[in-house]
Parts: sequence; C-alpha cells; structure tokens
Amino acid sequence: MSNLLHKIKTLRKELIIWLFEHSQRIYTSLFKNHESWNITKADLLTLPKPTFGRHLGEFLDKNNFELIPKVERHDCYHVLCGYSTKVEDEIALQCLCFGNGKRSPYLYGAIILGVTILPDYYRYYYKSFITGKQANPFHHFDYKKLINISFNDLRMAIFSKNALTLQQS
Repeated sequence: MSNLLHKIKTLRKELIIWLFEHSQRIYTSLFKNHESWNITKADLLTLPKPTFGRHLGEFLDKNNFELIPKVERHDCYHVLCGYSTKVEDEIALQCLCFGNGKRSPYLYGAIILGVTILPDYYRYYYKSFITGKQANPFHHFDYKKLINISFNDLRMAIFSKNALTLQQS
C-alpha cells in the first residue's frame, strides 16, 4: 500500500512539474514585458565568492540551469531564501513570496494548484508563508543591481535569525 501511495505522490509531483514547464513560457510571453538581464551563468561565476551574483551562478551551475530571460528574479529568490528546485520547495517558495507581499497571476496559480495537488506539505507551505511575512520586503528588488553585493549581508538585511530558523525546522 505504501508503494502505491508513493507512486501516486510521484505522479502528483510530475503533474505539477509539467504544469510549471508549460505555463512558464505562456506566462513569460503574456505578462513579462521588461528586458532580460543578458547575463549568463558563466558571467556570474566570475564574480567574487562572497557576492550574491556568485551564489546565483553556483546555484544555476549546481542545477545545470541558465537564467530564464525575463524571470531571472525567480532564481534569485531560490538563492536568497535557500529553497531547492524540488516541487514542494517551488511551491513553498511561492508561499514565502506571497507572505512577503508579492502578487502575480503565476504566484496565485502555483499556490492554489500546489496546495491542492500536494496538500501533504501544507505545514511546510504555511511555515514558508510565515517566514515571508516576518522578512523585510524583498520581492520588489532589482536583483540585477544587487549581484555585486555580499550574499550574507543581503540575507541578514532581509531575514531575522528567527525567520531563517523557522524556515529550516
């Protein structure tokens, strides 16, 4: 029975991945009108180790990604908040951003579908939401302008030690 439940959970996660992959292209073309950064992972990896940009480059390298034009900020959120690219972390990251004040059609869709399809992680989503509420607002930053600043200084300016501890537990 537990093997069957594991397979069902895996199928639910695969459904969300499929939805993310297919909706991302549509959302980007319809709602994202600003210019892309025109920065590559290789560019970021040349930055000094303590910088936010270097951490972003290392995140992209670890996951075998490049920045997605017009939605570069999303990967910045991953790095800044410490979330992986697992499905449940993608949804939790959206919950954190919602708690921080970010609003977008994509965020609403990701949260509604994610919580509906993967309710097993509800407590994790809720903790992420609370972490976002407790953090200083960061969803509106122009992250391209922040790639040369200290990663640790940026995180400490946004998150209290309590917020980071809550997120990890």
